[in-house]
Amino acid sequence: MQFERGWKYTLNGFFLVCLLSCWRPVTAAQLALHHEEPLNVAPIALDEHERQWVRDNPRVIVASVQYPLYLFQDEHGHWSGLNSDVLRRISAMTGLQFVYHETFSTDQLLERLESGLADMTTTLAMNDERKSALDFSHAFGGAGWVFVGHVDQPVVRSFAQLSKRVLVLPTRHALESVIRRDYPSIEIRSVKTYAEARALVESGEAYATIENEIGSQLYPSGLLKVGELLEGKWEADHLTLRKGQPELLSILNKALEAFPATELRAIRLKWLGGLHPKRASADQQLVARLGCWGLFAGSVFLILSLIWNRRLAVVIKQRSEVQRHLGDQLVFQRALIDAMPDPVFVRDLEGRLILCNKSYEEALSIRFDQVQGRRLIDLEVLPPTTASLLHGEFMAQLRTRRTRFSKRWLQFNTGTREIYQWTVPFYSADGELRGLLGGWTDITRRNDIAGLSPG
Repeated sequence: MQFERGWKYTLNGFFLVCLLSCWRPVTAAQLALHHEEPLNVAPIALDEHERQWVRDNPRVIVASVQYPLYLFQDEHGHWSGLNSDVLRRISAMTGLQFVYHETFSTDQLLERLESGLADMTTTLAMNDERKSALDFSHAFGGAGWVFVGHVDQPVVRSFAQLSKRVLVLPTRHALESVIRRDYPSIEIRSVKTYAEARALVESGEAYATIENEIGSQLYPSGLLKVGELLEGKWEADHLTLRKGQPELLSILNKALEAFPATELRAIRLKWLGGLHPKRASADQQLVARLGCWGLFAGSVFLILSLIWNRRLAVVIKQRSEVQRHLGDQLVFQRALIDAMPDPVFVRDLEGRLILCNKSYEEALSIRFDQVQGRRLIDLEVLPPTTASLLHGEFMAQLRTRRTRFSKRWLQFNTGTREIYQWTVPFYSADGELRGLLGGWTDITRRNDIAGLSPG
């Protein structure tokens, strides 16, 4: 019974990891600050030119790529995260209204800024190339860069290990130009997003990728392994502006300077306090091992001195706490899956449905308890031709074990829809294929919503 509970927890945790790593952004442009209570913050002192600029430009367009914990849309479509909280505080201090316009990749985000379709962004790393075309505010935090490789390969510790190997990076990555210049023997492959980069490392088509240290802790996939920090490389958190807005840059810098350090630490603790990247030098690791052995020896001595009843009471208490913690984790995981705005499903090796979220039920007008354990071709939730086509693709993908990302038109019972579909095989902790994880974004519906939105 204990083994079964542990296995269910492990499998559910793996589902959650896959869902987070494959979560695709959707097209939208919304005001991010309307769902929060107003902040009681004193306005900062601005000069006459800056006050006039705010009156002439009350709305600032923020090009935004969804990046969990830093900036993402919640289940209600509201923008949330660390950067959203910072902008909300700046809005209360300056009177500016920040309007989020979603983008799908770093490349698209840069194009929005360069073309003037957006005024600023919050998740762009600074490098020499970008400084020539963009303005950057004062830093308000940051994290290091880390290598991310396949779990079956040696830990990536330096660029020297990547010589004559494939390094996959999102297009126009902050470190791309430096790597091409200093390490010409590394073969760089460009993709649109970090999710696609991780998928290529998982499949073995690329040897490694590079990601923000905080971001890498969010995707502990069973097929990926976080390597060492890049020495001398630091990704500071900045607000990035297109050129030609000196007043806005000055206003943002004044707001950041007036930002109470205690409040900024509280915001970072709120979003990043649960992440504890494990980084230690060789000397620190040696000290830690010696300390562990010392604690172990002392623990053995203490345990031998305890009577049986006391030891049994401690064990029972520990088990109760672990079971309560596991229960809380499972409830949280289920709530997070149901909160995702796009339909998501999990199918076994025979194509039978074993898990789905609320959006999936709503999209197909079903209830999970009615279709659990059944294949698409066994139901009438889709036209027969569509159900047969998708089931065949699922089974073929399970045989090839390849990930799939595609933009296509599909016939639903409610009509033909344009969707962005993704499906990914998932594995158990010992590497055994368990089934298929997938979902889709209804592009037709998003475009309709975007067409009705003001601005």
